[in-house]
Amino acid sequence: MRRAKVELPVPIRGLVVVAGIPGAGKSTLLARAENEAGADLLDSDQVRAWFSRVLPSWVRYRWYRPLVHLGHRSRILLFSLRRGRGVVAHEPATRASTRAMLIVMAVLAGRSRHLLWVHTTPGEAAAGQLARGRVLAARSFTRHVRRAEKVERGLADGRPPRGWHTVEVLDRPPLETPIVLCAP
Repeated sequence: MRRAKVELPVPIRGLVVVAGIPGAGKSTLLARAENEAGADLLDSDQVRAWFSRVLPSWVRYRWYRPLVHLGHRSRILLFSLRRGRGVVAHEPATRASTRAMLIVMAVLAGRSRHLLWVHTTPGEAAAGQLARGRVLAARSFTRHVRRAEKVERGLADGRPPRGWHTVEVLDRPPLETPIVLCAP
């Protein structure tokens, strides 16, 4: 049975951050979204793929991972500074300092700030990591989960993270559910 579609509004002058623990389905959501809003979709996998094409094959990802993070976050800022299109960016944003950095980027670019938190269980996220073939070290994953649980407790208590114009929680949608990025 085909499920009802999920519509995600993307303001023209907005920065929408798709957040949640690694393996929650953020990249999958962006990859299969119907982009009716004409937004710029930014995923760290795009930067990672570029580095893997230009670097020698013997260079391991863990060696250039910091460059991927720097490149991805730089792209978020650069695309945010451009005019005329909404920006939808994948970023776990479990760390408060990362969310603050994204808020500062949006403020500097004169954009509204929207956080879309993709909720999933740690078990589903671990399975998602296995499915994509990129598994975080247990210690790193545990830190993400711990920080995400704090964010989710705040959301459940009616205390969303500060600095965002809107904060939405989306349960990890099944693969058969159409995702539509649309104008508000």
